[in-house]
Amino acid sequence: MHSTRIAYLGPAGTFTEEAARRFRLDGEYVPVDSPAAALEAVAQGEADWAVCAIENSVDGAVTSTADALAGTPGTQIYGETELAIAFAMMTRPGESLADAHRLATHPVAERQVKQWIADNAPGVAFLPASSNAAAAKMVADGAADLAAAPERAADLFGLQVHARGVADSETARTRFVLVGKQGETPAATGNDRTALVFQTPNQPGALVGVLQEFAKRDVDMSRIESRPTKKEPNTYIFFVDLVGHITDEPVAEAVRAVGEKVSSLRILGSWPRA
Repeated sequence: MHSTRIAYLGPAGTFTEEAARRFRLDGEYVPVDSPAAALEAVAQGEADWAVCAIENSVDGAVTSTADALAGTPGTQIYGETELAIAFAMMTRPGESLADAHRLATHPVAERQVKQWIADNAPGVAFLPASSNAAAAKMVADGAADLAAAPERAADLFGLQVHARGVADSETARTRFVLVGKQGETPAATGNDRTALVFQTPNQPGALVGVLQEFAKRDVDMSRIESRPTKKEPNTYIFFVDLVGHITDEPVAEAVRAVGEKVSSLRILGSWPRA
């Protein structure tokens, strides 16, 4: 019998693992080393679901996930959840903050604890990690001295916690999405989100023309981001989140109209908002 497999940015102890478990999927949770690897596992049939961070309230879009979503056809977003984000600061047992010379954490996390570091461990060199739990492992392995990570990572890797609830912004939150193979869209709930990725022709006013299709139908955009296509210099794709479901008439009409104005369009999904 096939066992459900859920891929997430690992190792165990990341915020992404915590988010993945909030979806309450029965099965095996499989750590991978990047959002792209999680989505590729779904595309290749090696996992049934992938959970990826997509947006942080302090730092904005998680660009590695955006790029992976755009580059992994045949996948679709089915749901989302949000976590309040705060970090534990940890070292090897018996070591103090004064002993720390190298701080490891994910680059997004580093920007969320800058002030705390300046106040409590000034002068440490930053070592970027692929995830916050990976940073904790770096400390356990001796590759770094101090990690900003979820507190569970300290238990998993045998580290000593010196501070809890660390976050320069008390309102920091990260949104995570549940991605599976392309299939039936979740039913409308009245509190939904629809995500698109598109590329406009390289001509003046092309993006304005697209945005007007949403504006004149009173379709609210909750997010817009641009990313390089990585195919030709100075060309971009645009990610847009819309308030509403793809079956809502104004949203459906706007998407159809946009489709006639862009050079490529993909609906990433339509799902209940967190």
